[in-house]
Parts: sequence; C-alpha cells; structure tokens
Amino acid sequence: MHSCGYEVPTPVQAECIPPLLEGRDVVGKAHSGTGKTAAFGIPMAHTLDPALDKAQAIVLVPTRELAIQVSGELRRLCQFRGLRVATLYGGQPIQAQIEALRRGAHIVVGTPGRVLDHLARRTLLLDAVRLAVVDEVDQMLDVGFADDIERILRQTPSPHQTALFSATIPLFIQRLIHRQLDDPSWVLIPEDEDIELNIEQVYYEVAERDRLDGLEELLEKNGQGTQTIIFRRTQIGVDRLVSQLRRRGYGAHGIHGGITQAQRNAVMHDFRSGKLNLLVATNVASRGLDIPSISHVINFDMPANVEEYVHRIGRTGRMGRDGTAVTFVSEWDFDLLDDLRERIGHELKRETLAIYCRSVGRL
Repeated sequence: MHSCGYEVPTPVQAECIPPLLEGRDVVGKAHSGTGKTAAFGIPMAHTLDPALDKAQAIVLVPTRELAIQVSGELRRLCQFRGLRVATLYGGQPIQAQIEALRRGAHIVVGTPGRVLDHLARRTLLLDAVRLAVVDEVDQMLDVGFADDIERILRQTPSPHQTALFSATIPLFIQRLIHRQLDDPSWVLIPEDEDIELNIEQVYYEVAERDRLDGLEELLEKNGQGTQTIIFRRTQIGVDRLVSQLRRRGYGAHGIHGGITQAQRNAVMHDFRSGKLNLLVATNVASRGLDIPSISHVINFDMPANVEEYVHRIGRTGRMGRDGTAVTFVSEWDFDLLDDLRERIGHELKRETLAIYCRSVGRL
C-alpha cells in the first residue's frame, strides 16, 4: 500500500487488519482520524473478488459527507485490484446511483436510509456480501439509525464478517454487538491516543460581546492563507457568523444540515481543493472530515462535552502535520473547562487576547 501513502500502520490499523484478514468479526473503539477506513479497506482490497460483479462488502456511515470521504479512500486502496465502489446517500438523484450499482459495484458505501431505499427497489442485493462495516456507530444510534442498521444487516447472508467502529461503547452498542457479531476481536485504542500530540491546544476567556472581535484577531494573526474550521452549535449561529465575517471582508462559507446537498458538495469541494480557506460549521463536520491541510480549528462556541471537543479538534493535525485548536470560553462555560483540564491537563494552555491587553494598557 506504499503507492497509497501507507507506510507505517496506525494503532487501529495494526490491531484490526490481522483479524479481519483471518475472517473474524471486529469491534474497534477509536475516534475518527485514527485510520479506520484503511483498517477495513485494506482487508477488502485483499479479499474481495473483482471477477464477481456483485456487492461483496457494505459500509454504513451516518452522514453524506462521510460516505463521500470513505468512498474516495476505498477507491484509492482498491484501485489496483479493479474493485468498484458505489456511494449511496440522500439528496442526490437516485438514478446515477442505480447506474453505478448496475455496473457491478463490489463495495457499497452508504447512509442507512438510502441503502434501505435501494434494497426496497431491488436495485441493491446483499446476497453476496462477505464483510459488513458499521462506522461511527455511536453517532448512528444517536440519530436514530439503530433499527435501520439491523434491518440492513439481516439482509446479508449468514455467516459473514461484521466490523463495528465507534468512539464509545455504551450499553446499547454492547447489545448491538451481542446480537450481530460472533466472538469479535476487540480493538480498544487508549483514550490518551485520541488527541494527537502535534495539536497545540489553547483557550481564551472571552466575554460574549467580544467573541467576534476576538475571532478576527485570531484570523489576522493566522493569516488568511491558512485553512480554518470554526465550529458553532447551531445552524442559525453558523449563518449569522458567516454573514458577520463577510461584512468584515472574509470569504467565509458555512456548512450544516439545513443547506441542500448540492450546496454542501460545492462548499466541501472548494474547501478540499484549497479554493476556500474559512469554513464555519456545526458538528456535521466534526466527524469523519479528513483534510490534511486544515491547520486551525476554532471552537467559537464551546463544545457540549469532552467527547465533542475531541472530535472537533481532531479535524486538524492530520497525517502527522502540526495543528492548532483554539477554544473560546465564555461566562457560562467554566464547568466544561474544568472537565477539559481534568482530561487534557497541561496540554490545554490559557492565553489572553490582545483586545484585552490593550484595554488593560489604557487603564
């Protein structure tokens, strides 16, 4: 796999690839950005039969963006084996997907709703599936896909391999594992490895009224050529901040679940290509988004919990590059700040914005 840029396996790859090649079921507890796609993609490239023009592997993911990303990575991994990948998700004309399936896709990557749609139309059959992968299981179940996942898995032949990947393994996921997997190999990546050491983590205490000025200070400091994701909690917050930044001369664009698929595709294409450097997003972009050139993540709104913080800042510092994660802490965020300090310790450093240094100097 040297031609695809893989030389030294990540921990999740080193632990998952051998049992998958042996035909065992696998449970992987690991966050996004740890190399999970290659952990199941490399076994697919080695074991699937390019001469059999039927779906032999299915990968279920929670979002359209992750479906596109995983498909792209699998195509890279399988390019020399002649294996074809079809991507199925909502918000896109279904006829193009039907044509991709008719051409004989060996690997299907999709969101549960659209996969079920194709199964109902009989444009997708799972009778030849050897390996079923469910990625980001905790997020899938959080948004109500539990029944859909089991309906899809029930349509795969028995026996087959199943691999589940999740950042957390609460009780309801353990029950799913018990029902769907057979004596799985457990791969548990330690939490200390969730946050890359090459991410500088900084927080600023910022009054609510000063956050926009504080953000502009950071953007000017970083330079407009750097690729930055700014996270907000709500869709309205994203739209409002994009408008405010544009009024101040920044070429910002937003992404959230309320815009059309065509708009999301266009924004993500521009961001991946480097044409767009400033992306304002809800948590729809905090999982699975793998763009190595992202140098800065700014939590304009404090994340809801430590888990969300880890997912957000994991968008930077990819592929061994250095990254910076900045968090604004406002008046009501100090309880979570204490949780972050307890988890991250001295790696989370406090700094002071220049807008407050100037204020002190005038007194």
